[in-house]
Amino acid sequence: MIDRDGFRPNVGIILSNAERRLFWGRRVGQNAWQFPQGGIKTDESPLEAMYRELEEEVGLRPRQVTVLGSTRGWLRYRLPRRYIRRHCGPICIGQKQVWYMLRVDCAEGDFCLDRSEKPEFDAWRWVRYWYPLREVVYFKRRVYEQALQELAPLLYPEGAPPAAEPDAGAPPQQRREAHRAGYLRRR
Repeated sequence: MIDRDGFRPNVGIILSNAERRLFWGRRVGQNAWQFPQGGIKTDESPLEAMYRELEEEVGLRPRQVTVLGSTRGWLRYRLPRRYIRRHCGPICIGQKQVWYMLRVDCAEGDFCLDRSEKPEFDAWRWVRYWYPLREVVYFKRRVYEQALQELAPLLYPEGAPPAAEPDAGAPPQQRREAHRAGYLRRR
């Protein structure tokens, strides 16, 4: 389903743990990491799509998470020209997404990346709040920033999340330490 402006309706899912770290998944067979996301079918609401995608991509069911909130409206990103499939119609130029912030209420062992026939992720880890902004594919960065900014008060009601990891200009030792402290490898 693509709207009249060429955007595919979609949901984005930000999973958080008790330490306020975020789930970061590696796409199958690629060195590309992202939050779970997926299309909304014509017969489902964004919330229904979110729960379906959550089970398909991460293996979690509604009882294993708490929905903390969602973005107020659609957040959009455009695909680079080289990714637009022009040989089929209607042409999709990007995605419009409702983003959900969830708290995980189950054990890490309950995560199952191969619950569906065609898994999206083959590995995952917990990362610091702002880490995804530097690591997600470039054309999704703005929408990730918008979602993280809008949803931050759900995890950090006392104020802004901690600053991002040291930038590329930081001394190498500081970057390595921040990188090691930034996540726990899974699988």
